[in-house]
Amino acid sequence: MKSKIDLMKDELIELRERGHHLYLSMMDNVRGLPEDFKEDLKKQDIELPNFNVHYDSWYSEALVVIKQILPDRVDDFVKQYKQEKRKEIDFLTYSISDYILGVRTTKGYEKTVVADQSAAVGKMEIQNSILSAVSKRFESKLFDIQEVLQSDIFDSELDAARELSKKGFVRGAGAIAGVVLEKHLGHVCEMHSLKSRKKHPSISDFYQMLKENEIIDTPKWRFIQHLGDLRNLCDHPKDREPTKDDVLELIEGVEKVIKTVF
Repeated sequence: MKSKIDLMKDELIELRERGHHLYLSMMDNVRGLPEDFKEDLKKQDIELPNFNVHYDSWYSEALVVIKQILPDRVDDFVKQYKQEKRKEIDFLTYSISDYILGVRTTKGYEKTVVADQSAAVGKMEIQNSILSAVSKRFESKLFDIQEVLQSDIFDSELDAARELSKKGFVRGAGAIAGVVLEKHLGHVCEMHSLKSRKKHPSISDFYQMLKENEIIDTPKWRFIQHLGDLRNLCDHPKDREPTKDDVLELIEGVEKVIKTVF
């Protein structure tokens, strides 16, 4: 059975392939593809899609992926589809939405063409290149896709901890927040190839390794150490019972750590 990450990779490959086929469909419409190239497509059982029918669904799916993995390119991707502010439609401002509508602009008495559907080819190339950049970012060792998945899980667990605390289940809320902290620190150690000699390392083992390897500085180490003490207060009977303020401090502290320690 494939993992979620493998399934996401497969979906991204399929999305890129659809984008390429849409580009070829556009090229065939405005310039005409060579007959030998079309024959090669037939041999591969590839039937080019109707651009106007299939582009919208591809665009919507691709936009979601780009927002998640390469958010700094979202505006560039959207701009190729539609430009909200423009004084005129020329070769540079022509968009894919214009292509779909069949927009064609001319000037002068002789009706010289300023921009037509051929102007959208470059826009589609840019969109596909952005999606290609997403694939490279996805595969890059500098980008761990598990961060995306774990972030959603951790946020949900911390939300659950807050609800438990509001309802008076203080120890349970603190225990959940403590588990999130332990999982995150363990994951960070794994990403930095740090291994404990212990079979079941604890929060203190994790933050100690991170400090010794200069992944975190002394103030952050002390901060996490304090959160570990709050977690122990919730997990084990001590001289006093943990309060709602203790647990809220723990939850907010864990939330800060998972967003700043990596």
